Parts: sequence; structure tokens; C-alpha cells
Amino acid sequence: MTELAAQLLESSQAPRIIQQVQAILNEEQNRRRAFYEWMDEDMKTEFINGEIVVHSPALHRQNAAVMALGTLLDMFVTSNQVGIVVVEKALVELTRNSYEPDICYFGPAKAATLTPELLYYPAPDLIVEVLSESTKKNDRNVKFEDYAAHGVTEYWIIDPTRQTIEPFGIDADTQEYAALGTFRIGQSVSSAVLPKFTIPVKALFDTEAKVSALRSLLG
Repeated sequence: MTELAAQLLESSQAPRIIQQVQAILNEEQNRRRAFYEWMDEDMKTEFINGEIVVHSPALHRQNAAVMALGTLLDMFVTSNQVGIVVVEKALVELTRNSYEPDICYFGPAKAATLTPELLYYPAPDLIVEVLSESTKKNDRNVKFEDYAAHGVTEYWIIDPTRQTIEPFGIDADTQEYAALGTFRIGQSVSSAVLPKFTIPVKALFDTEAKVSALRSLLG
């Protein structure tokens, strides 16, 4: 039992509070269904804690970082036949919220369940979010907690301004994310769910480094 739940159950008002929360969550689900009907495939939109979040167009440095890592991951995963990579436009449906992560990786077991007509994806094995001014609060807070709670084994946060990669893995004791380090230009970073996937940080921000990393991964 979580500490929050334990505290709630100590209150004589627990049944009333739980009833009110359930009513709020039921209304959220009604809004979520309306969101699915309203959303446009050309828009990047998410449903977070009962609210529709429409994202502004990204800066070039954000798009470039997403494309670079997405390409490297996809080529590695495809050549080794170890799952599926989806870059943007994958609507990941969790218990309460619906997200469109920048990059998702599904290992072989989950990839086998994905059908051509699938619209709402399950929780991936690896999620990557590239920070922007409008997304960094949710990326580091709501999504950070939600991804861990739904068993996303690994979560990378990329800061294109600082040119860093921060990978997080789920701690076996707390079932929350633990930082695996902050990696910068001049360093390389590896994936926990894809142990042989190792790339230099520079490959996300420099074309020559990206090409060199791609050759290394495929060679």
C-alpha cells in the first residue's frame, strides 16, 4: 500500500473522498472519449489528467534530435530483429492519460501484439522525450511518474539545448525511476533494455557523428 493511500485510510472521511475521486475520474473518462473523437491525426495532442494538451510546433534542434535518435534506434532494432520503434504519432494509452511520446521502443514480446490496425498503443519498453519549453514540466513530472507506474522499463530525457541525455531505469525496491547518469558531448550512452545499443551523445546533434554511429551499429 502506498503512503498516500495509507494516510487516506486513516481519515474518517475516506469513503466520501474516495467516492468523490471516483466521480471525477469517471468524468475524466468521458472527456477522454470525447478527446479521441475530436483529435486530428495531423496534430500532436495528449490527454493529461483530464486536460487536452495541444503542442506547438517544435524547434529544429528538437526535431533533429528526435529524428537522429529515432533513426539510430530503428536501424539497430530492425537489423537485429529485436522489436519495433515508433517515432512520434504513437498514442500510448495508459490508465488515466494518453500520451504521444517522441520515440517508443517495443521489445519482441510487445511488438508481437501490435497489429496493422492498432490505434492506441500499450506502454512501451523504452520511451524517449525531447525537452522543449512547453513540454519539459510534464516530461519531468507527470510523465516521469506515470511511465514508471505503468512499467516502462527505461525512460530517456534529452535536452537539445544542453545537449545531454538522461536515462532512467525502474528501481526494483521503489518501483520508481532512478537516474542512470547525465551524459554529455564526449561521452557515450547505452540502453538497459537494448544492451548492445551504445551511441555517442554527439550523434544526436552532429550529422557526421550520427553517420559514424549508424555505421558502427550496423557494422
